[in-house]
Amino acid sequence: MGLFNRGSNADDTGASSNGVPDNDNGAERAPQPPPANIVVPEPDEEGRITASQALAPKRAPESEPGTESDSEPGRRAKVISFANQKGGVAKTTTTLNLAVAFAESGHQVLAVDLDPQGNLTMSQGIDPDKVDKSMYDVLVNHIPIREVIQEREIDIAVSSIDLAGAEIAMSTQIGRERSLEKALAAVTDDYDFVCIDTPPSLGLLTINALTASDKVIVPVQCEYLSMRGLVQLQNTLEMIRENLNPGVTIEGILPTMLDSRTVHAKEAIEILEENFGELVFKSRIRKAIKFAEAPVRGSSVLKYDPKGNAAESYRELAKEVLTNGAS
Repeated sequence: MGLFNRGSNADDTGASSNGVPDNDNGAERAPQPPPANIVVPEPDEEGRITASQALAPKRAPESEPGTESDSEPGRRAKVISFANQKGGVAKTTTTLNLAVAFAESGHQVLAVDLDPQGNLTMSQGIDPDKVDKSMYDVLVNHIPIREVIQEREIDIAVSSIDLAGAEIAMSTQIGRERSLEKALAAVTDDYDFVCIDTPPSLGLLTINALTASDKVIVPVQCEYLSMRGLVQLQNTLEMIRENLNPGVTIEGILPTMLDSRTVHAKEAIEILEENFGELVFKSRIRKAIKFAEAPVRGSSVLKYDPKGNAAESYRELAKEVLTNGAS
């Protein structure tokens, strides 16, 4: 009955699926019309990037809150690292004052001092030489990060000079690049933002910060030598994306210590915008003596001089970051 013939539609009763009995004498069936040509849909144009997007990097569009492409379920905090291997570009100043500006907007913020110099810790009136436990103990001895958090203008996970030896102490650990990520997992539900101040290098501490981060803000002094480090940072970020954290992106490049009276500073801004396009924040952080005075009082510039131009510049930056979707 042709039960094992390829393509047979016969059932157990010997009738075909159209109700006509099978012909046991081997007569051939009437030829079936060939299937209609299947139209292959064109690729979705919305998924393609334009030539201008390929040539000039731009901020990745943020998904709407509540969509499946949001951060993993249950995670509240957006983790932002402030990174540039060039020192003296206002990383610590930006980390603290942007974190405080977020807090002024009603957000819960944790600042993490990952720099062995401890400048962020000192900027909140805490002596890093007198703390019992620091981020060294979190990364090396794996104590809960809550044990090193102190409450000031914002919560701060303190640093100490011991961090200078953390990279050597961690060198034999399995998964050492993810030590900070694992530590932060215990507190990300408690905060809206985690702001990480990194050391002026691209060593293991900075790699830990980038691996744990959703976004990176790059403070850049408006000078030629400072801008050259951006290429090396981009290469490091690409390595992080390929091997450790595919989701980390540059939130923006922040021109700092700007002296708009000089031609060199204006040219530096033009070079940044020409090469990095929309990644360059519209906000500008200009030189101001208040930035040097505030840490002496153990406070942010927003608390030290709340109505001054220096404080207002970081409030404007906070608005820009929140508008771009980092909240």
